[in-house]
Amino acid sequence: MNKKILIDVIGLELIALIVVVGYKLSPMLLPKADVTVQPDPVCSLQRQACSVALPSGGTVSLAMGTRPVPLVKPFEVEVTTTGFSPTRVEVDFAGTEMNMGLNRPLLADRGAGRHVAEVTLPVCITGQMDWQATVLIETGSERVAIPYRFSTVEHNH
Repeated sequence: MNKKILIDVIGLELIALIVVVGYKLSPMLLPKADVTVQPDPVCSLQRQACSVALPSGGTVSLAMGTRPVPLVKPFEVEVTTTGFSPTRVEVDFAGTEMNMGLNRPLLADRGAGRHVAEVTLPVCITGQMDWQATVLIETGSERVAIPYRFSTVEHNH
């Protein structure tokens, strides 16, 4: 009888540990933002850089170094900021219909508001993939998220 209680207690402790570890790691998987700014849905990252004005001042622009955006080939992603100096810039690439794993490079500060990283997007078995590239910027006082959407195959509507 005592052995069964001990096993139950150990099981409950393991569940509690998993919950605590999951809670601590959740910001890494699901980034929290103080401000989310929606970009212009008409702007296509497959054709041009897309910019947004931040409510707190300044602008953020996202550009893909290769257009159209390639699959399984490295390309450069560039975020340009004006009017403020971010302390950290990342871009989180996520499939909108399918989980393609964590793909969130930290962009290197190249000076003059330019932040760059090399990215490789995985290929989807269907050939077509809809993506959300969320620019995550830390300014020291707030964390800003800008969720851009694009497809690796252009849709003809």
